[in-house]
Amino acid sequence: MDKIDRKILWNLQDNCRLSISDLGNLVGLSTSATHRRIGILEQEGLIEKYTASLNGEKLGYSMIFFVEVSLENQSDKTLASFEKAALERPEVLECYLTTGSADYLVKVAAKDTKSYEQIYKRIIASLPHVSRIESSLVMKTVKAWSGYSLEK
Repeated sequence: MDKIDRKILWNLQDNCRLSISDLGNLVGLSTSATHRRIGILEQEGLIEKYTASLNGEKLGYSMIFFVEVSLENQSDKTLASFEKAALERPEVLECYLTTGSADYLVKVAAKDTKSYEQIYKRIIASLPHVSRIESSLVMKTVKAWSGYSLEK
């Protein structure tokens, strides 16, 4: 991966709706060369997918919670069972296996506290092998994730 590939990735990360022609102009390549490089970046797995970033608050999700989840044990079977169930729940926005006092960090969005109570009781607490749950409410997003740092 060279400097031009990094410029392509940086620009796509910022706005994946750029036309290939516009992207080529930004990075100093022809449309066909830009298209070819994007194809290679996709094949190599550097570009996984193209998405739209939605405004959760405008969709009615005014509350974000980070939930630390501890399991009964850390056997491969227990972890796999929890992960499979978490993947099946659309309320689980993100889920990470972590080090530290909890086994997983789960991100969920809720419309209000009553909505979160239902997610807590019906979803998180019912995931297999859960032994402890600790929730933290996000009071303010100081910096939301907007992409990886790439040298231009």
